[in-house]
Amino acid sequence: MDVDGTIDQRFGPVRDAFGDVIRAQPGTGAAVAAWVDGAWVIDLWGGPGDAGRTRVWERDSIAMPYSVTKPFAAICALLLVDRGALDLDAPMQTYWPEFRARATVRHVLSHQAGVVALDEPAPTEAFFHWDRMCALLAAQEPEWEPGTAHGESALFFGHLVGELVRRVDGRSLGGFLRDEVSGPLDLDFAIGLNTATQRRVVDLTGLADSFRRENENGRPELYRRAIANPPGGQDGEVVNSPAWRGAEIPAINGHGTARAIAGLYAALLRGDLLSPDLLREATTAQCTGTDRVFGFDDAWVGFVTGSMGDHDRSDAVENALRSCLGLPPVAD
Repeated sequence: MDVDGTIDQRFGPVRDAFGDVIRAQPGTGAAVAAWVDGAWVIDLWGGPGDAGRTRVWERDSIAMPYSVTKPFAAICALLLVDRGALDLDAPMQTYWPEFRARATVRHVLSHQAGVVALDEPAPTEAFFHWDRMCALLAAQEPEWEPGTAHGESALFFGHLVGELVRRVDGRSLGGFLRDEVSGPLDLDFAIGLNTATQRRVVDLTGLADSFRRENENGRPELYRRAIANPPGGQDGEVVNSPAWRGAEIPAINGHGTARAIAGLYAALLRGDLLSPDLLREATTAQCTGTDRVFGFDDAWVGFVTGSMGDHDRSDAVENALRSCLGLPPVAD
């Protein structure tokens, strides 16, 4: 399959590695972008744009990168921290009185709050109703005492952060992101798409039962509970639907280009978003050790793909880039 886009001649191996990725993928294509030393050096895309392979991935095609959405949500809250509207160490109840878990804003932003799974069964439709989901989260007892452990709030991080933004600012997280981040920085990344924008979305493929089983293999029991209720987050019929793409599910359903994702981090490096002190704090590990949800230790170039799988593909592309820059490869 052809690779389209532009690349600085110094980074030819990245184009080769990226071409290998999209040729090997059985589903839809991918895109990759990199900003180095103050300039865009890689902006590539290629492969099919839909499951039926009737469309191609184009420069303005956008994909849903799941948890890559979370930093966009976090930046919205951090902007409010910088403006003095949110206090990192204030209790959540200061802004959200109904919230049961005795967590601080910092705990939520650093995945230490413990609100990672719902005890009450919820239907897929709960994803599409902001107030309903937030009411469930507010009533939920945490899985651990906030601040004593950490685990990724895989489905709900965006609602926890987004409700803080809404209560403090009045705008939804998707609206705040559009007005304060994506719009001013010209980043093609959004949470909650209108009908016109949905026409540019590439289908997510590879969400078969085998993929879900592989994801669960070796994980703690809490992982299954954390991603399965409400159901549908790893179901192709759900995540490729207009209802899903139009909703605000800011832990996972942002849609954008690789250029926009890399662009967010380029803006942070340039100092265009956060004050130096807050940026320093935001890029300092708030906790370390074993993630209670995913079961591994953790303390992550913009790449998006429409074909679900492991991280080997993005690692191969990143390692090609690192080799061009004289840097060591990412660890396995």
